[in-house]
Amino acid sequence: MKPHQVSLRHLVALCKKESYQIVRDPSSILIAFVLPVVLLFIFGYGINLDTNKVRLGLVMEDQGAEAVRFADVLKGSPFLEVESGTSRSAMLEMLQTGRVRGMLVIGSDFSGKVKNHRESAALQLLTDGAEPNTANFLSSYLEGCLQVWQEQRTLDQGLPVNALSTMEPRYWFNPTTVSRNFLVPGSISVIMTVIGALLTSLVVAREWERGTMEALLSTSVTKTELLLSKILPYYVLGMVAMTLCVLVTTLLLDVPLHGSFWILFIVSSLFLGSGLGLGLFVSTVTRNQFVAAQTALIVAFLPATMLSGFVFEIASMPLPIQGISYLIPARYFVSALQTLFQAGDVWHVILVNSAFLLVSALFWLGLTALKTARRLDE
Repeated sequence: MKPHQVSLRHLVALCKKESYQIVRDPSSILIAFVLPVVLLFIFGYGINLDTNKVRLGLVMEDQGAEAVRFADVLKGSPFLEVESGTSRSAMLEMLQTGRVRGMLVIGSDFSGKVKNHRESAALQLLTDGAEPNTANFLSSYLEGCLQVWQEQRTLDQGLPVNALSTMEPRYWFNPTTVSRNFLVPGSISVIMTVIGALLTSLVVAREWERGTMEALLSTSVTKTELLLSKILPYYVLGMVAMTLCVLVTTLLLDVPLHGSFWILFIVSSLFLGSGLGLGLFVSTVTRNQFVAAQTALIVAFLPATMLSGFVFEIASMPLPIQGISYLIPARYFVSALQTLFQAGDVWHVILVNSAFLLVSALFWLGLTALKTARRLDE
């Protein structure tokens, strides 16, 4: 039989053999069905990028009416947890130890300057720059409180509040601005990378270590039959795991899916093809399970986590790193997933990302076929 011919009887027998190995290997079942659920709950509940409440230290050196009124506005904010103090040095120590994320000092002449209208009443805000996002949030919250205080003071004086413009924020695609809604879909790309690359990276290496590869090569099994038997069972396993992820995401984690499930199925198949090809290529080259697993972790799992835009914004990365991210299939899968879950079937986004995933899948599967063909023909 020619190397590229496929016998259905041979292919079915090889797929059954591979399926039996998957069922008999507890680690495969654990990675395919238990690990995805655990990771989804960790990303859904354990990781939260929302800053709902920030601890603020308040030092009041002025006990006048205006200072007290402004302090009441701060304490009434749902975004601030105010801890009062009278000593700057004590509050600075709390800021340094992380007990508060910022400290606001109301000077001793604050109320007097507010009443006189002749001098600017200054406020001093010190924030913890170790967490820049939290520091920016705190500054924005204080600006909002200051605006509320000024409006209340104007109304108390019987003066109309005339705003030149009114800002009415409106968020598209994620109106609740809950970080879980984009973290959980992005985490699916990491999970599919684990299933596609890590599991298949052990397949061929295991055959060489156990001595069964020589037995397979001594039969009439062709190169195409051998590769398909390594791909098809893990493709089915990956798509079952993908379906499980979608069910957990939408039903248990309450993340809405606005796009089509069938489009999600097609995009996931393209990404899984890339992951399977990469894993098989690593396994074919290394022929050692430990080395294959470590290599797959470095070239697939870590880039999918760090360089896909799943957590870290790609636009904020250095330009050389942004260039490298274009070679990571997970970048396009994350973009497609977040679009399907949050925005829906935005075709120009889905088609562009699907095209890159198709090219990547063909590249890795083709490279694996070329590398395997040399060994099969020997």
